[in-house]
Amino acid sequence: MPSATVHHGDALAVLNTLPTASVDTVITDPPYNSGGRTNSERSSSTARSKYVSSDAKHQLKDFTGDNRDQRSYITWLSLILSECLRVTAPGGHALVFTDWRQVPATSDALQVAGWTWQGTMTWYKPLNRPRRGGFRAACEYILWGTNGAYDGTRELYLPGMFSASQPGGRQRRHITQKPVDGLLSELVRICPTAGTILDPFTGSGSTGEAALQAGYSFVGVELSEHYHQVASDRLAAITQAP
Repeated sequence: MPSATVHHGDALAVLNTLPTASVDTVITDPPYNSGGRTNSERSSSTARSKYVSSDAKHQLKDFTGDNRDQRSYITWLSLILSECLRVTAPGGHALVFTDWRQVPATSDALQVAGWTWQGTMTWYKPLNRPRRGGFRAACEYILWGTNGAYDGTRELYLPGMFSASQPGGRQRRHITQKPVDGLLSELVRICPTAGTILDPFTGSGSTGEAALQAGYSFVGVELSEHYHQVASDRLAAITQAP
């Protein structure tokens, strides 16, 4: 029976306590720390102001940890992903979300941490932001890495591009929430049957929901007390369902 555990605390501190090679796949959406050309811009911009349209109707809570400069972001994410590598079994996978600004920095961190970079997938968002005089901001990206060589003999063929919109209405629980249907439900399939998926930035628990629905166990970490409760309640409703 798949299980779900969501730890409350700083990702790096909690990851240090997890057993080596105890999970099979990492799927995570770290704070992008995107934008902000100057120190004042980075320190004054909230995550909501960067990632939520000004006409959005919801009042979802903000989150912290999104104001690092490029050097500290690469160093910090390298430490996180290094611990994720230790916790992941040999041959395991890591899927790390990022946006167009942070693709270079995120790929550097992935490789510095010791993962073998295997490719980049595209998440196309049908509901996206126009840019006056230029191209729409319609995509985010998922970097794929492996802990050494992976099992290339599996009869598994996953897409390299996904099309899915962020949840709306009552299903929207987090300002940067990723959709389960059409995105996370496909990504979790990279994990071996009956394996365990880790997300050190659990947010509202979307990766956990996709994992449990597909028959995987889940281990999460969330710093925000509010979102830790949201994720815990969401996943408990799945694991305790009759």
